Amino acid sequence: MSLINGFHLKNIRGDVLGGITAAVVALPLALAFGNAALGPGGAIYGLYGAVVVGFLAALFGGTPAQVSGPTGPMSVTVAGVVAGLAAVGVPRDLSAGQILPLVMAAVVIGGLFQILFGILKLGKYITLVPYSVVSGFMSGIGVIIIALQIGPLLGISTRGGVIESLSTVFSNFEPNGAAISVAIMTLGIVFLTPRKISEWVPSPLLALLIVTPLSILIFGDSSIDRIGEIPKGVPSLSLPSFNQYLPIIFKAGLVLAVLGAIDSLLTSLVADNISQTKHNSDRELIGQGIGNAVAGLFSGLPGAGATMRTVINVKSGGQTPISGMVHSLVLLIVLVGAGPLAEKIPTALLAGILIKVGLDIIDWGFLRRAHKLSLKTAAVMYGVLLMTVFWDLIWAVLVGVFIANMLTIDSITETQLEGMDADNPLDKENVQSNNLLPAEEKDLLDKCSGEVMLFRLKGPLSFGAAKGISDRMSLVRNYKILILDITDVPRLGVTATLAIEDMMQEAKNNSRKAYVAGANEKVKERLAKFGVEGIITTRREALQVAINQLMN
Repeated sequence: MSLINGFHLKNIRGDVLGGITAAVVALPLALAFGNAALGPGGAIYGLYGAVVVGFLAALFGGTPAQVSGPTGPMSVTVAGVVAGLAAVGVPRDLSAGQILPLVMAAVVIGGLFQILFGILKLGKYITLVPYSVVSGFMSGIGVIIIALQIGPLLGISTRGGVIESLSTVFSNFEPNGAAISVAIMTLGIVFLTPRKISEWVPSPLLALLIVTPLSILIFGDSSIDRIGEIPKGVPSLSLPSFNQYLPIIFKAGLVLAVLGAIDSLLTSLVADNISQTKHNSDRELIGQGIGNAVAGLFSGLPGAGATMRTVINVKSGGQTPISGMVHSLVLLIVLVGAGPLAEKIPTALLAGILIKVGLDIIDWGFLRRAHKLSLKTAAVMYGVLLMTVFWDLIWAVLVGVFIANMLTIDSITETQLEGMDADNPLDKENVQSNNLLPAEEKDLLDKCSGEVMLFRLKGPLSFGAAKGISDRMSLVRNYKILILDITDVPRLGVTATLAIEDMMQEAKNNSRKAYVAGANEKVKERLAKFGVEGIITTRREALQVAINQLMN
């Protein structure tokens, strides 16, 4: 396995063009995410993250055409880290110099966790998160981004999470006309730019190039908040701080790792779809982890696979990791040469760009039709959305996954146990389902005159089916012979095997005969380990044995 996935020079022209185009899109977004995550003065750290994570994730990652950098979920999480540290007394003002090393410590820890996830080969499990949970989580992130930008859009200084930020807006409602004008111009450009123009110049960059000089000409420097002074030169090595706040930092790092992994691997699936390739999930996690760990050492905002930048890269010709690396080198050149120009960008302009990003992240299509597909799915999705916005990002995902999986297990269990009721001779509503049996076997069952109970189980039996099997054990007493048909069961879980063992023992305790029919070799081996007796090769043979028993 080569170190760099898909690295070759055959598509160098397309990779360079794709990387340049992705960088053009990434520039305003990196600045906006940095400002949103760290507050005034934080925009430059978003650009640092885009340079470092973008380069290293492309170099070491497992998705050839993916472009990485700061994203909505990651910036929202960093904003939460800032709010958490501020709550325990750490000054959140970047100029105080205390909070940034602590945040970057969380970024480094998050990167190391992602590397560990990749080494442990957890990538395939992260992508198994149910869509209802992913949809609710991403929509929640979109709502958070929009809510946090309402204050900057109105020219009102806000801090903290959704509730704190909105409370500040309502309690200090003194809108700044200049900021609102800048925001309206920005929103007009990002929403109304014709497709033919945005294909050449992305609308966020167009807003940056048009609105920034207009704001200087019309409003000057004093009447509106701007990014402010940007450190000159390339990012320098700055060791993070691990001190008495380590528990908070450690938890934040784990959250960044999990959300970054989900964000990146979902984008990898998008990249696979549009580029007709197949990514390596575990290597992608390692690449993202290396990028984030190193970004934290250079005061860079953490990143993940960025869907919009990746799509634009592929559509512009990017196919290999070279495109992601070119994207970072272009941003580095901009960082070195155009830093002073970025100092004049209004924060209201960045707020307008982020509101468009937030609206794009919300899964409007699924929100509109989830209740038509399944009320349970809709409940999970809306529940995760609300928990994401008003409670906690990681707990929203964990609770959502748990509930969604419980609902899935319940649905699968119903399917697995259908046959246990369908072949009950005392259940007149379901007895006609015996017609599903082959004619010869149906005749054999009819000859048993209601003295044989045939239970048919379907699918791989997990612990969810165990309770259903146990609930039906009392039925054994109503028949002389029990036949448990597991012809359609490819495997048995331990809990389900114990339930079958108990049912066979119940039959024996009530002086009833019990047989297990149709087990494959793997299932036979499992049953033998549990000491289950009366195993017969086929259902037909079991029915014939039952008839012989009744006649004797």
